[in-house]
Amino acid sequence: MIELRTPAEIEAMRPAGAFVASVLERLRDEIKVGVNLLELDSLAHRMIKERGAESCYIDYHPSFGAMPFGKVLCTSVNDAVLHGLPHDYVIQDGDVVSIDFAASVDGWVADSALTVVAGTPLDADLKLIATTERALEAGISQAVAGNKLGDISAAIGDVCEAAGYSVNLDFGGHGVGRTMHGDPHVPNNGRAGRGLKLKPGLVIAIEPWLLATTDQLYTDEDGWTLRSADGSRGAHSEHTVAITENGPLVLTQRSR
Repeated sequence: MIELRTPAEIEAMRPAGAFVASVLERLRDEIKVGVNLLELDSLAHRMIKERGAESCYIDYHPSFGAMPFGKVLCTSVNDAVLHGLPHDYVIQDGDVVSIDFAASVDGWVADSALTVVAGTPLDADLKLIATTERALEAGISQAVAGNKLGDISAAIGDVCEAAGYSVNLDFGGHGVGRTMHGDPHVPNNGRAGRGLKLKPGLVIAIEPWLLATTDQLYTDEDGWTLRSADGSRGAHSEHTVAITENGPLVLTQRSR
């Protein structure tokens, strides 16, 4: 069911958005060669506890997950792109690391993701990451009352395809509110002018993600981590966005 939020409810979601943004800013600074993924998860866990927030991941067990997630952070490295289950892995020079984080503050949820390279980057990896970021910006620009959901999807897909990447439609953006995942589904490609009419009060996570040379995934033996079918690297960018009378409001906007 699609729910529309009142202006007061959107204001009440701002603290969750600000908290999620602050955690990702801190984690981005900690993604360095020699850091263990479990250290990143522990840091996020401490920040949740200090804020009095709640994790959206730790007890999460949808149909596509083998068991409750058990961690508070998604850490996807290199050929992993989504739902990366933190494990005992030390970040190496040149690793592409995607961090996805969602939390609830005062009963309201925000969800966001970013991708960085630890150490020495490859140009191809920087291009991949930059394309997801530009696609996210393009999608947000179309999150305007009166537009259609397909306008967001088409804007994302146009950027990705123009850069030479293919787009997977199995996983994409989603509604956000009292829970992390709700209606509507927001595909990362589509046809402009089609689909749900966007109205003020709709809050969605817009999240383009890409793999360098494929759009096919497989699930790692950990039961959660989604990896590229051909071993190519992935990148993921995401923000929680409210559609308002005055245009899109990025609730998880980071200061840097």
